[in-house]
Amino acid sequence: MSKRILSALFLFAVTLSMSAQYADQNGGVPAYNKMPPAKGLKQPPILTKEALWGENGGPTQIHAYELAAKIPGTLHQLPCFCHCDRMGHKSLRTCFEGTHGAQCDICMKELFYAYGEKKNGKTVAQIRKGIIDGQWKNVTQEQAEALN
Repeated sequence: MSKRILSALFLFAVTLSMSAQYADQNGGVPAYNKMPPAKGLKQPPILTKEALWGENGGPTQIHAYELAAKIPGTLHQLPCFCHCDRMGHKSLRTCFEGTHGAQCDICMKELFYAYGEKKNGKTVAQIRKGIIDGQWKNVTQEQAEALN
């Protein structure tokens, strides 16, 4: 009987320790940076449209990456609610350093929301709050296409 209890406790401890890396650190808000990137900090570039092809290179994806390249510092300070931080992403910007953003509707909608709000004069903190509040979910295809 005591072997069963010890085995169960061991299994519980292992499960708990393995899931700790996914523990909610920000009250349900995925990872983001509170400040803009430090001056001179070398970050991976946003992918160019030439790097997008096949299913990653449609007109919507290319448009998203072109806009992302215009506001990388803003994206650096925004969370991504596809929860890609669980696979190592540090902010919404990270999604557009590779092809993940092209494959994810959440990433693209958040980008289009952020870009539109930035163009409307909103601060990064206001944009972040809007994303946390789920306002990005209301972005339509027509609104995204109209952004430049």
